[in-house]
Amino acid sequence: MLKIILFLVLALVLITGAAGGFHLYRVKVRNTREMEQYSGDDVVMNRNLGRVLVVYYSLSGRTRDIAERIKAKTGADIYEIKTAEEIKAGPALYLKSKSDLKKGSYPELQGTIPDMGGYDVVFVGSPIWWYTAATPVMAFLEKVDFKGRKVVPFSTQGSNAGTFLKDFERMAVNANLTGYQSFNNIGKEYDRAVNNKISAWLNSLTP
Repeated sequence: MLKIILFLVLALVLITGAAGGFHLYRVKVRNTREMEQYSGDDVVMNRNLGRVLVVYYSLSGRTRDIAERIKAKTGADIYEIKTAEEIKAGPALYLKSKSDLKKGSYPELQGTIPDMGGYDVVFVGSPIWWYTAATPVMAFLEKVDFKGRKVVPFSTQGSNAGTFLKDFERMAVNANLTGYQSFNNIGKEYDRAVNNKISAWLNSLTP
């Protein structure tokens, strides 16, 4: 009986590992195909979007990287969402964030939120936690009134943005949403392609 149980456990581990490996392979193939679209000549950002604000939250640094690139290309002001208590990455964070997202209980933020009325376009960037926006971004959206501004959300994730856009739209008060874009977490070898993707995206936006 013990041998049967051990065999079943081993089989489950192998099946789970194989499924995980296949998923990662599919994500890699999809990322490669997408980035190939942006691997040609450098794309120049030539769209004047007016006065721009980039708002973002970043834990690993990936969302910050995209936000800084947008800032560099648009001459935007930038605002980093910061929590009153430091958030540290790890299994405990993701278990807590899953519970907090389910309850709609979000962390306290520090600092003063900028007045959206002074901007033509507001970008808001978030990593994906449990298939939606990170809880600090949810906290930000709870507090802000976009006052009819054009709001361009963007997300960074391992592979799947889940219900991010739907949830963002529900919580973004008086926002005129447009031009959502997502960025999978990929290696430095794709930096040039990512830069081209951002330029092409910005050029597609209506001033």
